[in-house]
Amino acid sequence: QVQLIESGGGLVQAGGSLRLSCAGSGRTFSSYTMGWFRQAPGNAREFLAAITWSSESVAYADSVKGRFTISRDNAKKMVWLQMNNLKADDTAVYYCAAGLFSNITDAYNFWGQGTQVTVSS
Repeated sequence: QVQLIESGGGLVQAGGSLRLSCAGSGRTFSSYTMGWFRQAPGNAREFLAAITWSSESVAYADSVKGRFTISRDNAKKMVWLQMNNLKADDTAVYYCAAGLFSNITDAYNFWGQGTQVTVSS
């Protein structure tokens, strides 16, 4: 079992940056791929980025490639999403998740409660 808690969301102006954090717990945290997703009102949950347990492989959605960076520290049981050059379209609730290396929500077994990111234009 893995528990996840996101933090770091907030209100930021377009062009600004935020760093989201995801604190994990549970003995098996380091064995999972970690992913970040987001969901805007009326939209489906959208894949953003994933990183394997060893950090050897990462993947990004085209919509955030070059602007967002995912990283992790297994010793601290932490995952981060650095978000730069934010746009109004990035406004959503952001979730971290633990599961398999995939861009599909069903591949992830454990989810945090989400953190709101609002980008003002």
